Amino acid sequence: MRSRKGLVISLSVIAIMWILHTTSKNFIVDPTFSAFLSNKEIELPNAKLWIVMIQLHIVLAIIALITGPLGLSRAIRMKNPILHRWNGRIYVTVIVFNILPGYYVALYANGGIWSTIGFFILNTLWLLTTINGYRFIRKGLVHRHRSWMLRSFFLTFANLTIYIIVTILHDVAGLPYGFSYSLGAWLAFMINLVLAEIVIRKSTI
Repeated sequence: MRSRKGLVISLSVIAIMWILHTTSKNFIVDPTFSAFLSNKEIELPNAKLWIVMIQLHIVLAIIALITGPLGLSRAIRMKNPILHRWNGRIYVTVIVFNILPGYYVALYANGGIWSTIGFFILNTLWLLTTINGYRFIRKGLVHRHRSWMLRSFFLTFANLTIYIIVTILHDVAGLPYGFSYSLGAWLAFMINLVLAEIVIRKSTI
């Protein structure tokens, strides 16, 4: 019980902090993404469309970060199952709709083709883990549903993991930005899925 509650609280705090950081950075401090675009190694064919897509990608991800912890909350599941179901539907829907902008911005990712491939894998895993979670609850397999939704939610934090990796490799170690970003794209889904598996095996979700 305590481990479950601690997990939900920890993920909620991390989600809130990352939402505040992402919102302030991308919609208040630098809404034109000039700092991020300055690191682009290729010229965007349509910068305005890219900005719209990245903003849509971020907004949908923020909704997933808000609904994710609510879906993991046992208290909500037990006391208000209708809220739990509708919250889950919103979570699944925003991830499904986020695939299009996710794939689009991946085409022009910093770091070139290896970053693009990494982000395509990440987005695909994010979608598949979410669909699996939905599929299992439709079959009444609650435990499998919870495990797959936890994997999905950990992948929702992929951008945070990338941010940490780029900060360490580029800002601290001085490695090229493109290389750091490309490596971050690959390590993010690997690290986050490993963490999800550890949590699944050590706690009752």
